[in-house]
Parts: sequence; C-alpha cells; structure tokens
Amino acid sequence: MIRPWAVLHWVTMALVYRAVAQYSSDQCSWRGSGLSHESHRRDVEQVYLRCSQGSLEWLYPTGAIIVNLRPNTEPSSANMAGVHVCVKPQPHSQGSHLYLEQAGDLKLLMAESEQAQGKIRCFSLNDGALFVEAVHQADISRRITAFQYELVSSQAPGVHLYPHLRPDFVTCEPCSDEEVLLAVCTSDFAGIGVFEGALLLTEEHTLVELTLSRLFHQKDSMFAGGRARSRRWTERVNIPAKCGVPLGGHEYLLTGSVHFGEAWLGCAPRYKDFLRLYGRARMAGSNPCHINTD
Repeated sequence: MIRPWAVLHWVTMALVYRAVAQYSSDQCSWRGSGLSHESHRRDVEQVYLRCSQGSLEWLYPTGAIIVNLRPNTEPSSANMAGVHVCVKPQPHSQGSHLYLEQAGDLKLLMAESEQAQGKIRCFSLNDGALFVEAVHQADISRRITAFQYELVSSQAPGVHLYPHLRPDFVTCEPCSDEEVLLAVCTSDFAGIGVFEGALLLTEEHTLVELTLSRLFHQKDSMFAGGRARSRRWTERVNIPAKCGVPLGGHEYLLTGSVHFGEAWLGCAPRYKDFLRLYGRARMAGSNPCHINTD
C-alpha cells in the first residue's frame, strides 16, 4: 500500500537524526545503503547530483532519500522550467516508491510495482526534488532501488518528438528553420539518409531503420559503418507512433538524440529543403555552425 508520508515529519526526523549511509558518491552517480539506519528511525538523507546523466543505487532501502538534481552549469531560475529530469528504473529495481516533493507535498511519480517495466518518467526541475521512500517491510534482503537519470532540455530542437518528456503534448509538426539549423549543429547525430521502413510498432513509438549515405557527426559511434564516403551507415531510431514514417524514398537531413542508449528522431526535413535553408543562412551569416555540404 502506498502511503505518502508527510514530508514535514520526515524533514523533522532528519534534523534530529543524521544518517550518512554512503558507499560512493560523485557529481553524477550515488550508491548507498540503508543498513546503517537504526530500525526505530525514519532517516532522510539528502543526495546532491550535478550532472547531465548518471545513476542511483540504493541497497537495502530503509527510510527515505531526497535526490536533488541539477545541471553542472546552474541555469537561471527563469530557465529552470525548461530543464526536465527523466528517470528509468532498472528491471530489478524494487523496495521503494518514487515521489516528487515540493513545499512539503508528495506526488507519486512511480510505484514500486511499476519499476520492473522499465518505463521512463520525466518531470520539470520546477516540479520539485525526487523523493525516494522505502517500502516498509520486515525483510529488506535482496531489495535494491536502482535507476538511471538524464537531464533533458525541453527547448532543444526536435525534442517535441520525445514522447516521455510531455506525453500529452507530442506534436508531429516539422521543426522551424531556426530549429533545423541548430539541430544539425547540436544533435547527438546528424546525417543524410532515407527511411527504410518500420520494424516495430507499439502504442508509444515506432522503431524505424535509417540508412545514411553521409554522416556529419554522431555520439558514441551509434551508427554502424565505415568512415569512407562510399560506405553507408545504418541505425534504428524511435519515432512517436502517432507521427508515422515518411515514404517515397526522399533523402532527408536526419537529426536526433540519444536517451538511455536509444536513438530518437528529431528534426528531419527533406535534404533539398535543408540545402536551400542552409545556403540562405550562410549568405546572411546566421548559421550557428558550418557543415560541409559539398
């Protein structure tokens, strides 16, 4: 049974009792244990992480922890709403419920029973801190709460195609000219290629195979293939199911992002349209970066 404890009670207990149950900690990831908590205390431990992505592993969870997540470069308060945290539990994660805590209120983000599904949940930094509460049980052996997290900008080009960020606001509208020009510079991958067709269709997304004839840049060598211009690169990317897959064999400028090891399509105009756009921007000196289109 999920019981949203009053956070003020937890905070009061934390002021009386300090619990430092930590194996290792850095700016990106945290690993700790609840074994040092005494059974009669409900300790709340503050965890501070300053990274764009990382992980948390809480062995034998008891009590609660508050996970404060921020970028390594602190945004202004006006831009905080544009930064979202996405959390993906490990399949073996259990022993805790995940909440959002703000001003003493708790809002359930993910129950213990949901975590084995590995579904992704996102929230704005303005929504509060991540409050991880251990499920009360007599035997805590073999209980480990474990998840990965990422910080994602809701203002990045093409991010409107990432359905986990704002599930109710996914739009299939093409990117603006400014977004396309920025996407080719800042996306995790960018290249020229075609859509080969859908491989898998679910309620949330479609898995599509892309073949690239040219690769401008990529993150973590995600596209398989050689570097020579005569070689081709292939990769499977995700597209929201409601958006469909372009047909007709046209060449596209293909850009996108990588989240939790999976590629998601971002801005993808027809390549001939991009060439005209990029040519105008170069003449006007407004292109944010230079790419070799020859």
